[in-house]
Amino acid sequence: MDISKLFKKAQSLESLLQIHEKQKKYKELSLLIENPDFWNNQKNATEIQKEKAILEKEVERFLKIKQDINDYLELSKLIDATKRDELSQLVSEFKKLEYKLHQIEIEQMLSGATDKNNAILSINSGQGGIDSQDFAEILLRMYTRYAERHGYSVELMEFLPGEEAGIKNATILITGKFAYGYLKAEIGVHRLVRISPFDSNSRRHTSFCSIWAIPEIEDSIEIEIRPEDLRIDTFKSGGAGGQHVNKTESAIRITHIPTNTVVACQSERSQIKNRSTAMKILRSRLYDLEVKKRLANKNKAEAEKMEASFGSQIRNYVLAPYRLVKDLRTHHETGNVDAVLDGDIHQFIEMYLIYKKRN
Repeated sequence: MDISKLFKKAQSLESLLQIHEKQKKYKELSLLIENPDFWNNQKNATEIQKEKAILEKEVERFLKIKQDINDYLELSKLIDATKRDELSQLVSEFKKLEYKLHQIEIEQMLSGATDKNNAILSINSGQGGIDSQDFAEILLRMYTRYAERHGYSVELMEFLPGEEAGIKNATILITGKFAYGYLKAEIGVHRLVRISPFDSNSRRHTSFCSIWAIPEIEDSIEIEIRPEDLRIDTFKSGGAGGQHVNKTESAIRITHIPTNTVVACQSERSQIKNRSTAMKILRSRLYDLEVKKRLANKNKAEAEKMEASFGSQIRNYVLAPYRLVKDLRTHHETGNVDAVLDGDIHQFIEMYLIYKKRN
């Protein structure tokens, strides 16, 4: 346990995070809010208050960690290192501080314009028939559990069940800070190898699913969607859902004709709610298309690499003849398959973020 390393890391992060500059900016905004004319421009005032709240949270979080390091230093002077219980407490506190600083380091890698946004995550079954559809449902649960572990909320936006088992595809909105920044690491093809529960001969099957993530776009970002460019179709929701779902055309499919982008929503019984959700997904997908278009104009090679990532296999989940989850990009692996499928995927996400930074 080297306390000097913690101090050096904290000092480095303090400079990287520009804590002093943020404290200065926070004071300037506080004075601005006190101005009697501040609320004359409602929209501008709201944006300034939002910026002030973000600055306050970031500064307070870091200063709290600095105080915790100082408290740890004082604690280390008082504790008798020869006593096992007291030494155990010291080790525990040191690990907590290391983890807090590590989390800040990881978040510094999420510097993209939309990394802090909520994430719209789509899961699509691929090759493998009914096993692939079952795998898609397993992944849906995995990402839902991941979100719950990190204090994120999950909203089902689109859901199409399989004929026999599992799901053909599903789209969920994961709400929380850095949700997109983390979950964009999951974009790609996922492969499952196991003894199929749907094979009467108990043979080993391989199935595939694709994951796609886009940031939820705030209303303040202008995305032009002209009504004449949209084709809106209604249809009956599929799967179980009671008499109302089966008899009412509450599901919505919206096609953006210029880009041939198609989105659908049938998670709600209200056609109005489904339409609102579908438009939210459409805005985010059109934003994502525009970002890729600009990237292509700026750097064609990098754009092609981004496009290829969707069609590339990124992770294997092997349940038979051995048990292993391995990321093919970073080569990070674990034999605790059950924990991973229960949402313990942050280890893979962090390793990917570090890998991307180095490459």
